[in-house]
Amino acid sequence: MDIRGRNLLVLGGYGLVGTAVCRAALAHEPARLVIASLRRHEAESAVEHLQAEFPKSGTRILPAWGDVFLRADWQSQNEGPHPREAVLANAVARQHLIADTLDELSEEIIAASLLTHLILGQFPGLDKAPAHLIVDCMNTATGVAYQNIYHQAQQVRAALGEELTARELGARVENLLAALYIPQLVRHTQIYYEAMRRAGTQALIKVGTSGTGGMGFNIPYTHGEERPSRVLLSKSAVAGAQTLLLYLLARTPNAPAIVKEIMPTAAIAWKEIAYGPIRRAGKPMALYDCPPEAAVSAEMPASLAAQGDFGRATGQLLESVYIDTGENGQFSTAEFETLTTLGQMEFITPEEIAADIIREILGGNTGHDVIGALDAASSGPTYRAGFLRESALNRLHQLEQEHKVESVAFELLGPPRLSKLLFEAYLLKRTARSISDFLGRDPAGVAMALEREVHDNVSMRQQMVSIGLGVLMPDGERLLRGPLLKADRAEEGWVDLTPANILRWQTRLAALRRELQAQNAGESSSRADRSYPGARRWSDDDRFEIGEIAGWVFNNEERGRRGKR
Repeated sequence: MDIRGRNLLVLGGYGLVGTAVCRAALAHEPARLVIASLRRHEAESAVEHLQAEFPKSGTRILPAWGDVFLRADWQSQNEGPHPREAVLANAVARQHLIADTLDELSEEIIAASLLTHLILGQFPGLDKAPAHLIVDCMNTATGVAYQNIYHQAQQVRAALGEELTARELGARVENLLAALYIPQLVRHTQIYYEAMRRAGTQALIKVGTSGTGGMGFNIPYTHGEERPSRVLLSKSAVAGAQTLLLYLLARTPNAPAIVKEIMPTAAIAWKEIAYGPIRRAGKPMALYDCPPEAAVSAEMPASLAAQGDFGRATGQLLESVYIDTGENGQFSTAEFETLTTLGQMEFITPEEIAADIIREILGGNTGHDVIGALDAASSGPTYRAGFLRESALNRLHQLEQEHKVESVAFELLGPPRLSKLLFEAYLLKRTARSISDFLGRDPAGVAMALEREVHDNVSMRQQMVSIGLGVLMPDGERLLRGPLLKADRAEEGWVDLTPANILRWQTRLAALRRELQAQNAGESSSRADRSYPGARRWSDDDRFEIGEIAGWVFNNEERGRRGKR
């Protein structure tokens, strides 16, 4: 795919890999390069540096900033604490954040997301120009996992033993809900997909992570005494979950044509080698002293507190020689020497990662695409299974005849819509000899025939209401149901006997019938799938095959077709 003339969005564009990607991409002359970062000064600084480095570039280089896990209108225009901290500190915003993460995905949630605004070009200054290509260099797994659900859980557990007000306890519980890893990641990916579909995005390349720099459970570099720490392993777990969600996204017909992940499994270095202040979490570290005469007792528990009023402030900052490794922070000479020792984490340069990304966008094969590797390594449908399918169906139909039943739906596979479609097709089959016969009938007459069938066929009626389906009678007012109702409207899970739905089925099956006629009367090549039994038998046989009909509906109406076969 050509980069020239297209709009490129680089998420995490200020970071080590993001900067390298921007440099590499500018050589291919995109129309726009949007550099998105968490903080405004980062995005604007990256733009200034690239404009100075590429003064003759015809590409418009634009900044954007904010936390893509939050709503667009929650982003601060001023430098300050992390935007998420401000949201969590506000009770109303915190509850909205939880709803945005845990509630059913809605148009309002999609439209409010900063990620949507960035992809559709709705962020101020982007002139509503959508992103054709996206390179995601954000360390998503770190951002999610370092919200530290373990700490939030400890806060809730501690609160259960304390005398807190309902408001204080509620705030701790809400902080725990807001930190749930998988719901955040799922919602993030859902919004990603919807925004890219609307923008017409053609390629998404994610820079992933193993979470441990390619090392295993024996990684020496961890958080706290636990080795490896739960937080670090959570980072790996979130990263793995995101990889599989991208794997599914790559199999979705309306997703970008190119979905890839490049996963460095080594430390990434470096951005700068210099002498100066050492920073922790972006802030300079104060220099303290504790002379021998100020020693505390190593046997007193109070002296062993993780934090407290210990040591003496010098009023100076800790300064030394360092190597800046971007998101992983500053390392001392000795730390870098240890980390990159042969057999330890070792390292890879951001320019090498960027080269892989650009090559994959342009259609090259680096061998480093994790999604492609999963595709190649995963087992898909087989010839043997397809051959045996007919045998299994024949035996099932034999048993149906032997026991004088038709096995339609149990609502264990789901969703209720599948059971609805199967029972509706079954009812039509009971009242018409063939699809052609059904198409020639009056919808109102068919609806009345279906009502009689539901009235007379007690066993079938019992099955429908027992598995959680409603049965909407032809007048559209009466509803048959059992103790469980798995949907609250006809479209999602009621067997709909109204004439309007019958007309919809006639439109649907007329399209299926035309497809069968075209396949049987047209060319005899392998181009058509010939999935319906009549087409497979090369005959004008349009009997109701209810499972095949439901599969056809999912393939053609529900956008549910398997993306890779």
